[in-house]
Amino acid sequence: MKQKDEKNQSQSDRALKIIPVTLLVFALCGLSFYLGGIFCSEKSLLEGKIVQELSKAVSSPEYSAENALQIKSVTFSECSIDYQDYTPCTDPRRWKKYGYRRLTFLERHCPPLYERKECLVPPPVGYKPPIRWPKSRKECWYRNVPYDWINKQKSNQNWLKKKGEKFLFPGGGTMFPKGVGAYVNLMQDLIPEMRDGTVRTAIDTGCGVASWGGDLLDRGILTLSLAPRDNHEAQVQFALERGIPAILGVISTQRLPFPSSSFDMAHCSRCLIPWTEFGGIYLLEVHRILRPGGFWVLSGPPINYEHRYQGWNTTIEEQRAALEKLQDLLTSMCFTVYATQDDIAVWQKSSDIGCYEKLTGPDVYPATCDDSIEPDAAWYTPLRPCVISPRQKLKRSSVGSLPKWPQRLNIAPERISDVPGGSGNALKRDDSKWKMRAQHYKKILPAIGTDKIRNVMDMNTVYGGLAAALIDNPLWVMNVVSSYSANTLPVVFDRGLVGTYHDWCEAFSTYPRTYDLLHLDGLFAAESHRCHMKYVLLEMDRILRPEGHALIQESSYFMDAIETIAKGMRWNCHKEDTENSGEKEKILVCQKTLWYASSTNSTR
Repeated sequence: MKQKDEKNQSQSDRALKIIPVTLLVFALCGLSFYLGGIFCSEKSLLEGKIVQELSKAVSSPEYSAENALQIKSVTFSECSIDYQDYTPCTDPRRWKKYGYRRLTFLERHCPPLYERKECLVPPPVGYKPPIRWPKSRKECWYRNVPYDWINKQKSNQNWLKKKGEKFLFPGGGTMFPKGVGAYVNLMQDLIPEMRDGTVRTAIDTGCGVASWGGDLLDRGILTLSLAPRDNHEAQVQFALERGIPAILGVISTQRLPFPSSSFDMAHCSRCLIPWTEFGGIYLLEVHRILRPGGFWVLSGPPINYEHRYQGWNTTIEEQRAALEKLQDLLTSMCFTVYATQDDIAVWQKSSDIGCYEKLTGPDVYPATCDDSIEPDAAWYTPLRPCVISPRQKLKRSSVGSLPKWPQRLNIAPERISDVPGGSGNALKRDDSKWKMRAQHYKKILPAIGTDKIRNVMDMNTVYGGLAAALIDNPLWVMNVVSSYSANTLPVVFDRGLVGTYHDWCEAFSTYPRTYDLLHLDGLFAAESHRCHMKYVLLEMDRILRPEGHALIQESSYFMDAIETIAKGMRWNCHKEDTENSGEKEKILVCQKTLWYASSTNSTR
């Protein structure tokens, strides 16, 4: 507040001026508080009433078509062709808004509601239906993933080669230019557990075009390939175009969206992650998601530095120091050297609780996490500079103590007891239900089980029941567990399946056109009070391949509204009965049409 001629003012004059202003401020604040209280209470009452009425409508035994949710017909315009590879939560157009330290700009940063796109993402010019599995592992259409940068930069390492209208995948990589087969053969010699079903789930950080994960599929190991959206353009998109499990992600400041003790094996082949920087916090995240007794495999700097350092533009002394620092960090986290040969080094995470008890001193780094740190919290959860200690009560959850694959798929894991109502009998009932449903799904969608469907997403699984029921089919399933539901994802991983946490109020961490089949079971009944149906369906359209399918098993209350929006997205849908032929739930069987962008009807 400005004050003029203060010397000539008396204290009483100033007081007289201040008192009315003060009273006015208090009066305005009081009025604002009163009106705000009315608005918020009314808003809360209204929201509560909507949720209450919705629950009644969905669960009412007297449900009839007359009280179903109805919405007006809608038509969605096309997005600009510039959005053909739009990834809303990892959008390069928004990177400059976020920091570059520790590559935080590559993490998930979803647009606010007022910036969300309400248009249909077009395919690239010349897009064709993907080549079918297993031929797709070796080749894909260039126009489906039209990235020249990765071809020019990596073709000398046999990542991929462009030939005519196709990209070919020779199976090479930066550390295995002569082929991934020989590389994995050596790895299996070093880790015999990779041959007998002991190792089932793996994660490949910095996956390239996912040749390592693709090779392991034939060896009974299910690998989730992980890479950010970065200057390598579309590593994850190449992986999924080939029919290999993959997801966008980066180890930066947030935990990866997986529970603790998820993977039997983790792999880094010159993935350029600075493992020893920032106190080894990236290694601590690998430690968290790796199962006790699990293996961490590293090839590339500083491994085999004596023979490789000159090609890395460094000195032998620098690489020796880097390896010593890495080894010291790994030892401090209860890793032990398991095997080394040529370019491959393997460490094993200890299952011995005695090692972790030594990390409790006041001057120890890294120390074990205290009880306030939830090991499985992994949805926008910051990385923690501490070691997650194995739970002593779990006796059959480490690598080597779990049943071997495929037996582990059908044996109730220990961690199911952490789920409210979870038990061995609950798992058996769930599996029986999904076996029946899978048979019914094949009747109403005969493409399931054929080479037309390879990449499948179960958008709101519980125990991975659909994936288990389809395990003998030529497909793989991304099992998604809501970040707001019961934490059942550890059970999914313990069974030898893969998945991720996600909140369907936001976009999924993948490229457009990456899944052949999307399945959901009661998602809108569970989440409609939080997530707008329109945006969930538009996201499904973004990630579904043209000519791909959606199976939407949902309360009959929502069916007409879903079908209306689907029609506006150019999907062809029809209703089917559930396996029980009840009226409370129906199945909407949809197919996304193949269309191309028109220059006269597109929006940004």
